[in-house]
Amino acid sequence: MVERRVTVGWAEGLHARPASIFVRAASAAGVPVTVRKAEGNPVNAASMLGVLGLGAEGGEEIVLASEADDAEAALDRLAKLVSEGLEELPETV
Repeated sequence: MVERRVTVGWAEGLHARPASIFVRAASAAGVPVTVRKAEGNPVNAASMLGVLGLGAEGGEEIVLASEADDAEAALDRLAKLVSEGLEELPETV
């Protein structure tokens, strides 16, 4: 299992627009990814309801994970998106 611990860079956390951006990026990642709060249960990162249900706030740490063999690059891209609080999907998602 590959994991990335990352601090949520969006001030409003993973809510509404940021969650939508994150879910689209996770869906496009090409590997199954889960996300959880540091001490929480993982949810499918490509599920809008799952991500919103986390209630992850800005500045809070979340954990991205995948069991796929080629997950390193995908998790790196998602971690960058979350930590920098990007407002647009990078072209290389």
